[in-house]
Amino acid sequence: MGESDKAQVPQGLVTASQWAWRVLVVGAVVAVLWLGLKYFSAVAIPLAVAILLTALLHPLAVWLRGRPIGRWRVAKELAAIGCLLALALVVGGILAAIGTQIAKEWPQLSGEFTAAVRTALEWLASGPLQIDQTQIDAQIQVLTEWINNSRSQLAGMVASAGASLGHFFAGLAIALIATFFFLADGERIWASALTLVPAHYRPAVERASHKGWESLVAYMRAQVLVALVDALGILVGALILRVPMAWALFAFTFITAFIPVVGAFLAGTLATALALLSGGWVTALIMLGVTVLVVECEGHFLQPILLGHAVSLHPLAVLVGLAVGATIAGIVGALLVIPVLAFCVAFIRGLDPAHFNTPGPATPATPAT
Repeated sequence: MGESDKAQVPQGLVTASQWAWRVLVVGAVVAVLWLGLKYFSAVAIPLAVAILLTALLHPLAVWLRGRPIGRWRVAKELAAIGCLLALALVVGGILAAIGTQIAKEWPQLSGEFTAAVRTALEWLASGPLQIDQTQIDAQIQVLTEWINNSRSQLAGMVASAGASLGHFFAGLAIALIATFFFLADGERIWASALTLVPAHYRPAVERASHKGWESLVAYMRAQVLVALVDALGILVGALILRVPMAWALFAFTFITAFIPVVGAFLAGTLATALALLSGGWVTALIMLGVTVLVVECEGHFLQPILLGHAVSLHPLAVLVGLAVGATIAGIVGALLVIPVLAFCVAFIRGLDPAHFNTPGPATPATPAT
């Protein structure tokens, strides 16, 4: 293009075109990375979960490393094992508490369930639907015949569920093993990764990654607080309404709160079902209202405010990020989008242009886990 042709192109259009092709290149790189991670999701997702677990346990690992045993300090490997044991004790204790309360209150619940089924059948027969026992038996017979005629399909569904369960436990094993190595040897792993970065840019990248790691640790702390507040909300509602297994609901809600959207749905469904069995429709509707209130507070107040403050993001950015992540990749997307966004934003902010070209040693702190 000659000088005369350049003069005829408005400067605004030139600037827009220069930005456009750069945005397209960045978008293409992101798309290729996304497709690669999606193709290797069986490994990428467990490693992502391992990084989140490492961010959660990292402060405990640092504290354990500083504890003296006689004249010696706790080794990094022992500190990592201690963190994993602590995590197992917490999760195992919560599950044990749930199982103990279920075993204690199961006889009462089973009686209430039988009475509720009997009441529902009586309502179907005498209510506006006028469905008598003969019609119910006929529908049960149709369902039985469908099950008998669909054994091969059901067997395939069971086999598929079994394979998914096997993949889940395999991914869990990868995540736990990776968490151990990240906790025990994360600094050396990250130092090795930094050797791939040109030496001129290495100090700035190390500073930026350290900021990103601090943001990720803060996010996990805030997520624990969000889960605790959700569980307390369900617990208070269950205790006021005298719903059985209230403390089991507290533990179940705390665990499932780490799974966006689905976790709150599962906890709310279980709480409403228990309220229906123990107190009837009115109690169930009130418990449903409590659950909806907790879910709305989590999605529109707790997560945007607490997580946004922890990761230095605006609450609107957190809310939009959760929606976009859930739309693109479902539960996994909603689980990972805010940590990824937090790390990336902190990383970019950590690339201080004033020090980017300044020679000197890298900061001793690293984002290594």
